[in-house]
Amino acid sequence: MAADFSYASPTADATSAPLVFTGTLGGLIGQVLTGVQIWHIIVTLILGLVVYDQISYIWHKGSIVGPSWKTPFIGPFLDSMNPQFEQYMAKWLSGPLSCVSVFHKFVVIASTRDMARKVFNSPMFVKPCVVDSAYKLLRPTNWVFLDGKAHVDYRKGLNGLFTRQALESYMPGQEEVYNKYFATFLQISKENGYKPKAFMPVFRELQCAIACRTFVGHYMPESSMKKIANDYYLITAALELVNFPIILPFTKSWYGKKAADMVLDEFAKCAAKSKVRMAAGGEPECIMDRWIQSMFASEAYRQKVAKGIEVDQSEKPDMLIRMFTDFEISQTVFTFLFASQDATSSACTWLFQIMADRPEFLDRIREENLAVRNGDRNMPISYSMMEKMTYTRAIVKEVLRYRPPVIMVPYVAKKDFPITSDYTVKKGSMVVPTTYLALHDPEAYPNPDSFDPERWITGDAEKQVKNWLVFGTGPHYCLGQIYAQFNLMAMIGKASMFLDWEHQITPLSEQIEVFATIFPKDHCLLSFKQRPQ
Repeated sequence: MAADFSYASPTADATSAPLVFTGTLGGLIGQVLTGVQIWHIIVTLILGLVVYDQISYIWHKGSIVGPSWKTPFIGPFLDSMNPQFEQYMAKWLSGPLSCVSVFHKFVVIASTRDMARKVFNSPMFVKPCVVDSAYKLLRPTNWVFLDGKAHVDYRKGLNGLFTRQALESYMPGQEEVYNKYFATFLQISKENGYKPKAFMPVFRELQCAIACRTFVGHYMPESSMKKIANDYYLITAALELVNFPIILPFTKSWYGKKAADMVLDEFAKCAAKSKVRMAAGGEPECIMDRWIQSMFASEAYRQKVAKGIEVDQSEKPDMLIRMFTDFEISQTVFTFLFASQDATSSACTWLFQIMADRPEFLDRIREENLAVRNGDRNMPISYSMMEKMTYTRAIVKEVLRYRPPVIMVPYVAKKDFPITSDYTVKKGSMVVPTTYLALHDPEAYPNPDSFDPERWITGDAEKQVKNWLVFGTGPHYCLGQIYAQFNLMAMIGKASMFLDWEHQITPLSEQIEVFATIFPKDHCLLSFKQRPQ
């Protein structure tokens, strides 16, 4: 049989057959695709994505300060692996608004006081977002991610946890922790031959212990508190402003998620124990007790009303709240720990270092604390006593101004946000107000880089309310700001009466390390001794 050369199927012999249109579109497409090398498609796709990434960045950047071009896809991600305070400062000083773009996220940085306040006070346009991984660690249902009326109502139910009466009820537990850890300070220094040792990690554990004692009382065993203190830095690392966008095994986010799950589980166990005790009529000793007690009070009131029982208006709780699940309570208490742990650890570290370097200030704290106790250093702390500590309060406020623990607060634009007359933050962009420049504004705080507690006593620092952004402002201001300041005041006041300490100054002592908050780069080298009676 003679060979038939009059027809060759394009799909059977694409390399030798001429292109013959058979009348079907599928045949034509198959011919074209098989004739194109796959790597041409990949290169073209990558180039297209690079171009799109650059155009998107330039479109978002508009007129504000920022790099002219973006490193494809990752932006300054590699720089963020080892964040430097000097780089942050350069960005803040570059303009009232500046920007970066990392992976898929465009970030606008609001540096000045007025720009920062504009963000804090614009709940119609922005909401707190922390970072992408926060939704996975804190859980998407967490109250801090609520917005509008839902957020306001939730906060109202928490306000009672920080009243004068409530704060005073937490003080015995806090003083218990101070006593224990001051003994630990002495033991560590003794075992180290009284040579200076980095105390920043110890201060982190101290603040975690204070937080757990205040938030969940004695429901949490010592072993669990220690584990939280040891592992919490993993959560901090996972919540850096710039991080890998998805959780991959053995990354910071992965380890942080495991640690967060452990903390949530421990707090949920505490909530179950607190419910049993509060239902039995126990006296509240911690934040969790007070919140759960108010849940039971609200439920009892609702049941009486439902049964048609006439209830005197005086019996109605100030804020009616529902009965939250153990896990919901755990999530909320976790946000308190999240808000306090790193910030108070930072302030505590700087406070001990600065007082060691300026003993004349520490002497005045000691004198004031003995005076309010009528010379009896063993007298327990009280709210009224705290109100009399004018100088100790000035020291704490100056530490918070001089070395603000929270230097930036990430928000996300819910819709296009006209932050100025000529620039609009696009929907979905992060917008990050910083507090540092407002707290170092020479017009509000003369010689802002000098540590001067007198500015809070004889100066007019108290009048600079627009610049005092340590605890934010607007609808998301920090609920626990009085608690945080009282904790630091009580701690340093008691330490001044019972401890002496020395600081080894190094070239890194005044240099700032950024780890969510800010710390001395040498991690505060101290040595403690018992102060004689």
